[in-house]
Amino acid sequence: GADFECSKQRMDTDESEKATGTIQDKLFIRHWDTWSRGTRSQLFVYELDAAGKPAGAAWWATRGIDGDVPTKPFGDLGEVAFSPDSRQLVFTARIAGTTEAWSTNTDLYRVTVGSDDPAENLTPEYPGYDTSPLYSADGKKLYWRSMARAGYEADRNRILELDLATKAVREVAPEWDRSPDGLSLSADGRSLITYADDIGQRLLFAIDIASGKARRLTTAGSVSGYAVGKHQIYAAIDALDAPADIYAVSLKDGARKALTAVNADALKQIRFGQYEQFSFKGWNDESVYGWVVKPADYVEGQRYPVAFIVHGGPQGSMGNSFHYRWNPQTYAGKGFAVVFIDFHGSTGYGQAFTDAIRGDWGGKPLEDLKKGMAAAAERYAFLDSDRACAIGASYGGYMMNWIAGNWPEGFRCIVNHAGIFDNRFMGYTTEELWFNHWEMEGTPYEKPENYEKHNPVNHVTAWKTPMMVTHGMLDFRVPFEQGIAAFTALQRRGIPSKFMWFPDENHWILKPHNSVQWHRAVEDWLQQWTAASTP
Repeated sequence: GADFECSKQRMDTDESEKATGTIQDKLFIRHWDTWSRGTRSQLFVYELDAAGKPAGAAWWATRGIDGDVPTKPFGDLGEVAFSPDSRQLVFTARIAGTTEAWSTNTDLYRVTVGSDDPAENLTPEYPGYDTSPLYSADGKKLYWRSMARAGYEADRNRILELDLATKAVREVAPEWDRSPDGLSLSADGRSLITYADDIGQRLLFAIDIASGKARRLTTAGSVSGYAVGKHQIYAAIDALDAPADIYAVSLKDGARKALTAVNADALKQIRFGQYEQFSFKGWNDESVYGWVVKPADYVEGQRYPVAFIVHGGPQGSMGNSFHYRWNPQTYAGKGFAVVFIDFHGSTGYGQAFTDAIRGDWGGKPLEDLKKGMAAAAERYAFLDSDRACAIGASYGGYMMNWIAGNWPEGFRCIVNHAGIFDNRFMGYTTEELWFNHWEMEGTPYEKPENYEKHNPVNHVTAWKTPMMVTHGMLDFRVPFEQGIAAFTALQRRGIPSKFMWFPDENHWILKPHNSVQWHRAVEDWLQQWTAASTP
């Protein structure tokens, strides 16, 4: 059984110590927004009685596993699966060792419930992420998501099938060039249900296990979660003009019916800007997609200042979704037209498109952004591109710093949230080192030239655009000092600038009051510099 009291006593003793120093001999020393205390998240199992209450002591399922289960910082019980007879359990873990901070190698481990036998690694030959275990209905096979390349957190998630008796493995949908998020089994056991980015949408898919054919169950909007019924999928779906509601989506033909209207009363008081997706020829004359959102109070024939948003990741997508931190409608409601581009490196356009950004952070993406802005301005007469401000966070914040030195004539102002100012320093101070090692094709001491190739710090002498810098002090992904450094450069060069910091926020501004404060300050900055009289 599990000795929870022992763990509690240890943590209580640590809390009572007057000395505050901590000694560590391996990374992580901190992760996301939390300092390491030498503890691990572990998995325990209780048997339940007829009333649904725990019966007896907890069984320690992950005994002997030096790693967090679920994985940190964002893992959940989607990383755990019981066999249909509940006799076996499969979980995801990254064995810590001394390489945890630069390894993406998570594996699937199988244990017999109630046994003291050590966990069996089912995926020892797979060097990347292995996660989302899912048993077949008969318990004879296991499905999971697997990334082929070590150290690459944005590799394509393949769906693999393991025959638990023969150990034979096959890829279920090798021709489907999308990266699924999560896995569920259809009621008849013949299809896998998942969702994935797809050309500016985040769609629900059914994948036939036998043939590998992927079929769209939705065609627009963004799916953020779902549950599988007998003939329907119950999915949370949102869009650029609609926060999430629950829909019943037919597994047969994708027909959907709204089951909730949670925000109906609130939405009656809100005006949204109309939106449209467009495409243009970007880097290498390849098709690139973007979106334009009209101001909420749009009047035909008038021209409007532009909020030009650059998404983070960089392997991500900004499309037809209702985002609670980066929502284009917040700017549309303040009289701005909004433009955002899924540049090379974005997800949902095939893995080659996503891979294209590696080692070229300031190259292909900047070309796409320039061409995208020009294409939008030519196509939509209401865009006053001479009164535009650029906004971005994380990689988008990096791009704000890069734009400041490499497209300084492009915008009247810039907002940089949690942006990288110095690539080389980032390579030594971020926590998930695998990210920089992959993106820059080596460590900062092995490949310093790669870190300097597109390093914003080397172009500060070209900076002239007014910039507002914002950052959370609990941001261990892009450390707080990166924001301070950018602001220092701005101040020393005499460039109009502001610095907004939050002692209680991480890489994201999450607390409601802080979010309101952030949006008000940013919108004031945009309006200050895009007023018609501003030179």
